[in-house]
Amino acid sequence: MSTTEAVAADEDAPDRWEAVRDLPPSAKLVAKVLDYNDTLTQSQLAEETLLPPRTVRYALSRLEEEDVIDSRFSFTDARKRLYSLAV
Repeated sequence: MSTTEAVAADEDAPDRWEAVRDLPPSAKLVAKVLDYNDTLTQSQLAEETLLPPRTVRYALSRLEEEDVIDSRFSFTDARKRLYSLAV
């Protein structure tokens, strides 16, 4: 496949980050961190992003509104939720 064919194929493919484009920078950062890591808790996301916990909560709520992330309860600690990227 030539370079021009690869670029044309990329243009035809749906953009997986389209839902994230208009979100705040904190939500974009949380989504990118989740892209690099499989599953993280809210406190782990705060550590990885260096964002305050309140900002991470807001970012997660915005990402959930756009169906960009999946969340589930942790089996090891039911008080915590685990977040992963859905796009």
